[in-house]
Amino acid sequence: MDIQVLFYAFFGGMIPAALWLWFWLKEDSVHPEPRGLIVVTFIAGIISVAFVLPLQQFTFNLFLRNGIDNSIGLFFFLALIEETMKFAAAYVVAFRSKAFDEPIDAVIYMVTAALGFSAIENALFLFGPLSGGNILDTIITGNLRFVGASILHVMASATVGLALALCFYKEKSIRRHMIFIGIITATVLHTLFNLSIMSDSGNNTFITFLILWFSVVGLLLFFEKVKRINQINTI
Repeated sequence: MDIQVLFYAFFGGMIPAALWLWFWLKEDSVHPEPRGLIVVTFIAGIISVAFVLPLQQFTFNLFLRNGIDNSIGLFFFLALIEETMKFAAAYVVAFRSKAFDEPIDAVIYMVTAALGFSAIENALFLFGPLSGGNILDTIITGNLRFVGASILHVMASATVGLALALCFYKEKSIRRHMIFIGIITATVLHTLFNLSIMSDSGNNTFITFLILWFSVVGLLLFFEKVKRINQINTI
């Protein structure tokens, strides 16, 4: 394995994730989270890929043995694995920490774990074109990952974070119920995105990316709503 190619792929995967992380952390500038915990959560998102890949391979083989290799059900379960593991990364590292003390934190840590996951996923996608010496394909792939897949991971995981944030001050049973709803909703969004970009229609892919960008605006508006929840409960 070419160490230089591996380094470039890793670096190329980290850049968009780091830029998106900087952007979302700016939304929590009033009561910022401990930088050390942010870094560890990001790393936990990276590590979660090591669990996702074998689980997805097992799921794919299971469907394949039953004569199903391309179905909505398969894509749903593959996405469910990713969304569950990203939540697990944030839960294990951040959600049990004393720093997890306000609703907005749920979104911040979910987004952080998602971007750690996205960073390695980006690197894996870049490794193929780089190892083949195809610089143009690498640039195109990197741009698509930046504007598409990275936003998808942010939006999907933020959905789980928002579900938890909206019931932050409720009893545990309600929080568990909302987390389940959040993960399923995130999985559906993830599945729809994957199915749309696999379509042969270039217009369909463009529309999907456009919807993602509009979703970012919606997410920012929800951020403001979550911030008001915290302000109301701290008065």
